[in-house]
Amino acid sequence: MLRSSLRIFPRRNLSIASLSASLILSKKLSFHSKPTLFQSLHNFPVPLVSGSIKAGDFRASLGSLRFDHTMASNSNAQTVHDFTVKDARGNDVNLGTYKGKVLLIVNVASQCGLTNSNYTELTELYKKYKDQGLEILAFPCNQFKSQEPGTNEEIVNFVCTRFKAEYPIFDKVDVNGDKAAPLYKFLKSSKGGIFGDGIKWNFSKFLVDKDGHVVDRYAPTTSPFSIEKDIKKLLGVA
Repeated sequence: MLRSSLRIFPRRNLSIASLSASLILSKKLSFHSKPTLFQSLHNFPVPLVSGSIKAGDFRASLGSLRFDHTMASNSNAQTVHDFTVKDARGNDVNLGTYKGKVLLIVNVASQCGLTNSNYTELTELYKKYKDQGLEILAFPCNQFKSQEPGTNEEIVNFVCTRFKAEYPIFDKVDVNGDKAAPLYKFLKSSKGGIFGDGIKWNFSKFLVDKDGHVVDRYAPTTSPFSIEKDIKKLLGVA
């Protein structure tokens, strides 16, 4: 299925990066319609458009892409609420405690070109909607060019001091590969794409409704502010 789908791209004339960039620049693309080939492209980082990620880093992320369909390791899990994760201090956190909340789950990093803009906007969104039922769950990950090398304590101090973050920072995890956290295996199996379920870069985002169902997935380069309307819809805020 994948092999035949990829044949539509002229291998000699158009790279995936340039195709992604050209689609973004054209205004004919709807990222939130029913799943299509083009919707799947929005999960690709577009460094040539945003200027936030070096082209070499992007090629490295492409080189590590896996095209398999990753299944959640917990076969009984039906929602995000079925998982227990570790917080930054190593304590167990049952995500069932977030029932009735809208969740934005993000894999974060402290030394990425996307760090400042994402953390700044995430903090603003949380301040604006936390009292109306929004929770942001930040999972540090060091799998992309080793851009989250610090300890959990260092990461928490960085985020809380520099960006005044009040939302929870969890234990550092892998989001891809055999050692990927069970939660991330579930998230990826719930919202994958034609180019594979793998997380493409730091600051990929999953939006989860009040019942724990994954309703949307956003690219690393997607601004948190740009998904405010989707958050408001799930919160029932006018």
